[in-house]
Order: sequence, then structure tokens, then C-alpha cells
Amino acid sequence: MSVRDTNVRAHARKGSNVQKTPGVKSTKAANKEKISSVCDETDVTDEEKTVEMGGGRIKGLVKPPDQLKLTDIEKKEKITKVLTTHNPNAPNNIARWSFKDRCFKPCVVDHTMHIFELEVNLVYKNSEEGRKEMLKQGLHEDDATVDTGAESDKEKTETSATPVEDGGEVEEAGEEDRPDSAASKTDKKEPKIANVFACSRATQTLDNPPREISCQIEPLPRSSFSASANQWEIYDAYVEELQKQEKNKEKQKAVPSEKDDKSQKKMVLMEAQEADFKKVKKEAKSLERMVNQNIYDKIVQDFAYYEDPADEFRFPKATLLPLWKFKYDQAKKLSVTALCWNDKCPDLFGVGMGSYDFCKQGSGMLLFYTYKNCSFPEYIYPTSSGVLCLDIHKQRTYLVAVGLYDGCVAVYNLKKEGKEPIYKSTAKTGKHTAPVWQVCWQNDDMDNNHNFYSVSSDGRVVSWTLVRNELVFTDIIQLPLIGADPEEPELAQMHLIPCGTSMDFHKQIDYLFLVGTQEGKIYECKTYSSKILETYEAHHMTVDTVKWNYFHPKVFISCSSDWTIKIWDYTINTPVLTFDLKEPVGDVAWAPYSSTVFAAVTTDGNVHVFDLNINKYEALCQQLVVDKKKTKLTHIEFNPTHPIIIVGDDRGNVNSFKLSPNLRLKPKGKDGPEVEAAKMETLLALLRKPE
Repeated sequence: MSVRDTNVRAHARKGSNVQKTPGVKSTKAANKEKISSVCDETDVTDEEKTVEMGGGRIKGLVKPPDQLKLTDIEKKEKITKVLTTHNPNAPNNIARWSFKDRCFKPCVVDHTMHIFELEVNLVYKNSEEGRKEMLKQGLHEDDATVDTGAESDKEKTETSATPVEDGGEVEEAGEEDRPDSAASKTDKKEPKIANVFACSRATQTLDNPPREISCQIEPLPRSSFSASANQWEIYDAYVEELQKQEKNKEKQKAVPSEKDDKSQKKMVLMEAQEADFKKVKKEAKSLERMVNQNIYDKIVQDFAYYEDPADEFRFPKATLLPLWKFKYDQAKKLSVTALCWNDKCPDLFGVGMGSYDFCKQGSGMLLFYTYKNCSFPEYIYPTSSGVLCLDIHKQRTYLVAVGLYDGCVAVYNLKKEGKEPIYKSTAKTGKHTAPVWQVCWQNDDMDNNHNFYSVSSDGRVVSWTLVRNELVFTDIIQLPLIGADPEEPELAQMHLIPCGTSMDFHKQIDYLFLVGTQEGKIYECKTYSSKILETYEAHHMTVDTVKWNYFHPKVFISCSSDWTIKIWDYTINTPVLTFDLKEPVGDVAWAPYSSTVFAAVTTDGNVHVFDLNINKYEALCQQLVVDKKKTKLTHIEFNPTHPIIIVGDDRGNVNSFKLSPNLRLKPKGKDGPEVEAAKMETLLALLRKPE
């Protein structure tokens, strides 16, 4: 190719940056005029046309004849285009069903469009990992830098060595220096662009780490059930179903009156409600307990964890911490006449409701509370007469013996549905003729029949045996008449009928028991003999309570309305200790964890707690536990497991209290029944009078 051709080709391009030397004529304008004249003279339909000039060929754009011609004002007009994030092709009328609102609702359409996604891992080139990758790919950082430096030096020497003789040479050199020229593309190697990363450029965003939410619950209880289905059971089931269908047909045939129709509808509704309630009875009871435990959460925390820190500074004095209060609205007018804990379920206790006002006697109740739900009783058994005493069986804790004011004794089974007792004495089966003041369960007889004992104001001590479907009674002893003259007629001796008011069996010797009387005497008796072993001149008024010690076999305690509490050694006819509380004493109870701790209640609303091992003369705790001054306390009982006492009053309320640490101190070192018995024996040795 000649120098002229290269000059024409160089001048035909726009935007050339080659510096022209003065004195050299440019043919660029002439070439442009020739190209435009050729395009105007010829009529072409193609968009491009090749023009030959000076041995060379030049391509130029040709305007089509139907091209739109715009004025200068229209060309300068600015047309704005707004880009939004909304997708015009996305539907806007999608509706979906909402299970929460029970209707169709329009749903939100996602307008996000993913145009390009690329997952890469960027590695820094100068890092160890980047160098390792470069070595794997066969690249060396030092070689690359050396190559790029050598190429740049060669280019500089070539450009500087080119002579400038005329305009053609300058233009040729300028053309070769241009990066888009053909010579530069063929002869010169493009230098590599330096990059600190060993991979292609890209953007990288952090992905939110996945999160897992899980919960753990206790495994659901499981129970295995198995039954056999034989021909007779299937037949009986079909017979029962046929009988039900026949009864329903008879009811439909009968045409009742309007009143009968209303009453039947009410009965049907009541039966349906009871049937529905039975289905969810267990679940509703669990839910009720959960709600109550949330309401009384502070009391639950105090019961489980709180220990009064002030006991360290006021030793040996102590206090009682109030916990739950149990009350039943329908028993407001009744008094608490008996309390008894369940040994297997230490949170459950029974309450006997009756009246000590013998001029206002009526119906009574047998209630069972648990401190898991203090707002309502667990079991409710209404009675035709007031309840005066109760006792829960030690092994079979679902059996409860009850003594009533009308002289009857009854046995309730907590497992069976219904409000009626499974056993109840009548006049034909030897019921008492006066109020029953105490009942006590005993060990089963030789035929494995359950039996219990009762004492009444008629002077009889009776043994009751549960035989199949009836109560069989046996008179054990008839209390003697005190002060009766055998020469006087029987009518004159009627006012001297002995009245038994309390009774308790020995903890180790099962045939030995004590009976307290209305005259203030205490009798020591045996179950297999009608003779009285010993008589104790105990009190001047009625013996309200008599109880054996849990640990020491010779010690028992008694209380009376004559304001006194007395502790006895049954080998001695006189009391070992006597406490005057200056108020009528309603009840007294030994602590099940210590042989020297006992508590009593008085009619002025105070609870007295003694520990003979610390103080033999005064109570460690004397605390008022009722709100109203006229409220009288009637009974007290220790929990067999937890450091809790429950106290009943004459308004039908039962209050529970936690003993402070000073009231439940135990000897250091060894612990057990032998240690407690030895502790009481040491105390008795100090109190016995020398012979």
C-alpha cells in the first residue's frame, strides 16, 4: 500500500489526534466533498455505499428516503423517562383465602426481578491463599510484573526512534501509535491490566444465616390397654343398645303436657351439658390448676424457697408465714370440725364441715382441697347431718371414714363417681345413738377386710368391718358410769351416761388405744378386752383431743377447754408437763418430724407452737392468724411431708402456714426415729420426780 493511500485512510476517519506539521497540505476536506457529491448524485436503496477514491474504498452512511426529518427545536427537546421498581407485567388482581378472617383477601405481588446473579469467592492476590491459587494455575507474580515492564520499555524505544521527515511519516507513526489501528493490533501486544484479585470483578453480598426455632415439651403420658371381646360381651352390648332405642321410642310416643315438655327439655339440656363436661373434665381441671398457680405464683415461690432470715437474730423465737387460704362459698355458715392429710398425696387434705352449736344443727359437707388449686375443692360430698370427724386410710388413701352428728358412720370412695357413700350405718346395723366424735382406721383383720373404730357420746367404742356391701359392727367396750350408785334406780342414773369425745391408737402397738371423755378422764384400753387398763384424771372439762407421740412409745398429749395442755407418760398417773394458755384450747397436734414439737389452737385466734427441746415452759411462736376478733380456731394439723400446718376456724375457712426455720430444728449428726425417741427420753428423765 502506498503512502498516499494510508494518508487518505487516516484523514477519512473522525476524531484523529495526530499532530500535523506546518507546510503539509491536508486532503481531508476534499475527500469529504467528493464523498457527499457521490452520495447525492446516486439513488441507492441500501443504507451503506462503497466509494472508490484514489485506489481506496470508503464506506459511508446513506439516509433512507423515508427517514423522519426533525427540526433543531425538536432535536433539542428533552424527553424524560422514569424508571420505577414496579413490574408492569406483574398481576394485580390475585386474591387468596384467609383462614384467620374467613374471607378472600388481595395478596401482595412481589415486583423483584433477578436480572443477573453470580456467586463468587474473592481472594486477595497478595494473600497466601491467592498465591497458592496462582501457583496452581501456573502464574507467578514476579514473572507477570517483569513481562509488563519489558513491554512498556520496548514501546517507548520504538516511538522515540521513529524519524520525522515529512508529514506522511508523522501521520504513519501517529497511526501506528493509536491503539485501534491495524498495525497496533497486529504488531503490538496489549499490556495486562493489573488486578489485586485473582478472579473476575463481581459484587458479593452477605446472606442472612438461617435460624432454627425449636421447643421441647415433656413426653405425653402413655397407657397400655388390653381387653378381650368374646361372644357374650358383644351380645350384652347389642342388648343395651336395643334397650336404649326402645326407651327413646317410648318417650317419643308419649304426648307430654307443656309443663312436662319444658321440664324434659331442661333435663335433656342438663344431661347434655354434663356429658360434654365429662369429656373435658380432666383437661379443664388441669387448666384450672395452671391458672391458679399463675395467680398465686408468689405464694408458690414462698412455699418452695423462702426461709425467714430474721430467725438467726431472734432465736429461739419463730414465726408462721401465711400461704394459701381455702374457702367454699356454700360452706360459709358451717364450722371446720375435722382436718386430715392424705399420706400418699401430701398436697391433698380432707375437711369436715358441721356445727358445734347443738341448737342449730343441719346438713354438713365433706370437702377435699389441694394447694395446687385453692380456689375450689377437688371433691365435694354433701351429707344429711353435720360431719364431726374423719380419717383417711393410710394405705388405701381413696377410702375415707366419716362420723356424723346423727350417730351414723359412713365410708366414701374417692375413685367412684357420685355423691353417696359406699357404706353407711343404720339403726339396723348398729349405728350410734349420739354424735360420733372420732373415727380411726386400723389394720385389716385376718380375712383382709378393712375395719375402723369409732367413739360416740353414747359411751360405746365400736369396730366397723367392711364386708362386701355392708358394715358389720362389733362393740369393743362400754365406757363406765362415773359416780353412779349401784343402789339407785336406772332412771336416776340417766344423766350420768359416759360420753366419749376423742380417741387415738398407739403408733407401734396396734391394739392399744386411749379414749377421752366429757368428764375430763382418759381411759387406756385394748381392742381384744372390754376392761379398762388405766384411768387418768386429766382435765376438769371435756377432753377435746388425745394423741400418742409419733416417736416415743410412752408419751401422749391431751388438751381441753379448761385452758390447759398436758403431756403424759402412760406409766405415771400424773402429767409430766402442763401448759396454761389462758384461753379454751380447741385442738393439739404432734409434729411428724420431731418428738418434742407440737402445736395448739385457742378460741382467741392464736396458734401456739412449742419445742420442748429448746424451751420447756413457753411457746416459741404465738401468732394471731385470723382477721376478725370473733373468729374461733377449731382444729390444727401438720403436713406429713412439708413444713406446713393447716388451721380451721368456725367460719368454714382453712388457712395454711409455713413454719420458720427455728420451728424445725433437728439435732446435728444422726437423724432418725431412734434419735428423736432418745431426745424425748432425755427430757422425761429431767422431768420425772425422784422416787
